Amino acid sequence: MKISKQARRDAKQLFRTCVTNNGVLDENRVRQAVNAVITQKPRGYMAILSQFTRLVKLDQDRRTARVESAIALSPEQQAAVQADLGRKYGQGLNVSFAQNPALLGGLRVQVGSDVYDGSVRARLEALRESF
Repeated sequence: MKISKQARRDAKQLFRTCVTNNGVLDENRVRQAVNAVITQKPRGYMAILSQFTRLVKLDQDRRTARVESAIALSPEQQAAVQADLGRKYGQGLNVSFAQNPALLGGLRVQVGSDVYDGSVRARLEALRESF
């Protein structure tokens, strides 16, 4: 479905109304906004809702961090990583920790489309490709 410029603008404006003062998306405002659009049914409302859904999903991805390590991190290390990510990406970041023995050592952090790979495995692959 081709989305018009007006539908994109309307969805963006709708998205901005759902963001709180501290920059975090409010779920209740999102529900209310979707219900309001569905009841009012403005011109091109399906395109507006489609674009709005896309914007909400992108925001959720930006607010989700996945941290992988070769061994389980201690609570102190987890708190330190969470604090560093909070400083870089702001409030409202959901951080999940996972073990991945294939990394051999180091950390791999993914926040939305940003990936920081400081693992031994990545360094070995980079070294292999350089030869």
